[in-house]
Amino acid sequence: MEEEKVNILYVDDELNNLISFKATFRIKYNVFTAISGEEAIPILDENEIHVLITDQRMPGMTGVEFLEKILPNHPDPMRILLTGFTDFEALKDAVNIGKIMAYLEKPWLEKELSEKIEEAYAIYKKRKEEREYAERLALSNDQFEFLLRQKLLS
Repeated sequence: MEEEKVNILYVDDELNNLISFKATFRIKYNVFTAISGEEAIPILDENEIHVLITDQRMPGMTGVEFLEKILPNHPDPMRILLTGFTDFEALKDAVNIGKIMAYLEKPWLEKELSEKIEEAYAIYKKRKEEREYAERLALSNDQFEFLLRQKLLS
């Protein structure tokens, strides 16, 4: 069975970063890019994104603001925040509000970023499997309760 390719969305206001990211990772992963948080939302709406990587410092909407905005409709993608600046307040907000799983500094290193993507995807898959198992268990429980009621009524 062929291994599923990871769907990654990379959001950054610097076009050169988007081009570099896509050139580096396009063979290994399905890479989607967006130059702003606003441009990224339709991509999220139309695709199952497993890993979401966003720059923090972008005009209009920071990475944390973007992550907070999409959380209600897109809670599943694992989130990685990139920034060229050490901003501890933004990092705290990213963890508490944006629900990031990792924080990396720019310029990113291919090996380090690839390892974080693999780690994020493993967590994504495990959570998805657990959700599906819980749904099957709830359905089985409902069916069992129905059969038990039928037995008690007869």
